[in-house]
Amino acid sequence: MRPNARTSLAGALACGALIAAAVVAHHDDEPRPGLPSGPYAALGDSYTAGPGIPGKKGSPAGCDRSDHNYPALVADRLGLGAADFRDASCSGATVADLTAPQTTGDGTNPPQLSVLSGRTRLVTLGIGGNDIGFSTMIKRCVGAGVLYKALGSGTYLPEDAPCTRRFSAAGTDEVRRRIDTAGEHLTDALSDIRRRAPRARVFVVGYPEILPSDAGTCLRGMSLAPGDTAFLRDKEHQLNTMLRNRAEAGGAEYVDTYTPSRGRGACASADIRWIEPLAPAAPAAPVHPNARGEHGMADTVAKALEK
Repeated sequence: MRPNARTSLAGALACGALIAAAVVAHHDDEPRPGLPSGPYAALGDSYTAGPGIPGKKGSPAGCDRSDHNYPALVADRLGLGAADFRDASCSGATVADLTAPQTTGDGTNPPQLSVLSGRTRLVTLGIGGNDIGFSTMIKRCVGAGVLYKALGSGTYLPEDAPCTRRFSAAGTDEVRRRIDTAGEHLTDALSDIRRRAPRARVFVVGYPEILPSDAGTCLRGMSLAPGDTAFLRDKEHQLNTMLRNRAEAGGAEYVDTYTPSRGRGACASADIRWIEPLAPAAPAAPVHPNARGEHGMADTVAKALEK
């Protein structure tokens, strides 16, 4: 029997709706364009490796990699197995250790770029802090801050910055010079990464907030003279700016972890901070990310991958 026009129209509309729904469902099931599916190579220093965060993994043992660092969390979210995830990060690494073996207190880490190949589809790189000696700088500034607070303005001027003077002797900004040098080396490293892994998306991951704007909010054990807090914050900003600029110039993408970590640095309360103070209350290295910090960095990297 031949259907009437009304029945034919209704059938056509219903069929069209089913087709549209099927297309939408299929589209939602598809991976987002550009979302890497592996292999993934993680490169970097201790802020990437996650020393002190349970549990420890990989070799050499001296790299102190955690199986809950941000690369491991990102790999898990991407559904990558061991065959498609290589974590070459190592505590104490500098840009030079990307292309040369790094001796640790317990074993030697091969050149980090050796894990790259033409198959690599994702690279994250978090490095630069050791090139400028940032951890050592913080410890020295805390030592000067303890003396400042113990002796007061009888020895130092109010709002003084004794540590800043140490790193700016003879009118030379020694830390700025180190940042510039690290930037030159990073440019070369990014070119090498591109040569070894030409099909990979490359992300340079910046450093999260370490110190607040107000020295008065710091906990015991992170005492700093007011001017030195501003100095250290400024140097971290300069380091992150260098990382962003060199990443963009080198064809990589920059991941800003500083903005989402505001108010969660080493001087924040234990229940919200991403960075532990010099005397950690949670499993982590002094002045390094705790598990919450690595998780927060993983969230930020994951969001960047979706863009």
